[in-house]
Amino acid sequence: MTHAILGIDIAKAKYDVALIHHERVMDKQFENTLSGYQQLNAWLKKQGIEDLHICLEATGQYGDGVAQYLFEQSYSVSVVNPARIKHYANSKLRRNKTDKADAQLIAEYCLREKPALWTPPPAIFKDLQAMTRHLEDLLQSRQQQTNRLSSGVHTPAVIKSLELVIACFNDQIKQIKADIQAHIDQHPELRRQQDLLVSIPGIGKLSASKLLGEIRNVTDFEDARQLSAYAGLTPRNVSSGTSVHKKARLSKTGNANLRKILYMPAISAKHHNPIVSQFCDRLLHSGLRPMEVIAAAMHKLLHLIFGILKTGRPFDPNYLPKLQVLS
Repeated sequence: MTHAILGIDIAKAKYDVALIHHERVMDKQFENTLSGYQQLNAWLKKQGIEDLHICLEATGQYGDGVAQYLFEQSYSVSVVNPARIKHYANSKLRRNKTDKADAQLIAEYCLREKPALWTPPPAIFKDLQAMTRHLEDLLQSRQQQTNRLSSGVHTPAVIKSLELVIACFNDQIKQIKADIQAHIDQHPELRRQQDLLVSIPGIGKLSASKLLGEIRNVTDFEDARQLSAYAGLTPRNVSSGTSVHKKARLSKTGNANLRKILYMPAISAKHHNPIVSQFCDRLLHSGLRPMEVIAAAMHKLLHLIFGILKTGRPFDPNYLPKLQVLS
């Protein structure tokens, strides 16, 4: 049986692949569409490969389609945290940053590290993610039109048009919010997890829905640190020689949507969640800047979220989990 490794570097419109086969590396580029996935599959079949391990980064929605398609074709697929690829690149002292080089790097990582195989999340989580992301798109579009309306437009026809567009967005936003909650109410497991999350001070129903859409199946993560790395909330130490030592900062290599969703709940939890509030007070007294404290609060809150979803027990303000947020 011929064994091969395929690394995929995903972009919005296209993706680059690097195939390691018979100690050779072959590079190719495909459109990030169903037709492109089919062309990739046909190209792989021509290589006479019977045993193929495919690896790509967890880059959000841009990689979901190709990962799902290749899984359905019975390939072995791994979807890994971008932070792991970045760490591997640093260990290899890689300097080149191109799509072609990135695809080769991912293939090499797969060959050396043999990451765990991936399975698609349950459809109920995938549908929830699609709806919550659509809600965010609608909110951003409405804000753009609202900003334009308040920017000094004086032409009556333009004002009327903008007001109608904003009203339409308001209707769509109201409807998709109702659809999101209806979807959760129809699935007992989603409703159970939403109820667990809203037991945490700082998290409301809508935020819980968004969090569940991005985290999807919590059992995919072995521990809270893995989930934090997936969100890009793992502190990264920066140092140079013996003379320069900077404060740790977030890696921000991960799911940007998840970080965005956590921001407002973390601010709320900083004031109303006893565990997060005490934690933030200690950090402020230690000299951290306000934004650094909020980032740490996001990290702490995500640890609480993981523990509550994993144990199935609601938030208990009298239980202080022994979680080390900053290393």
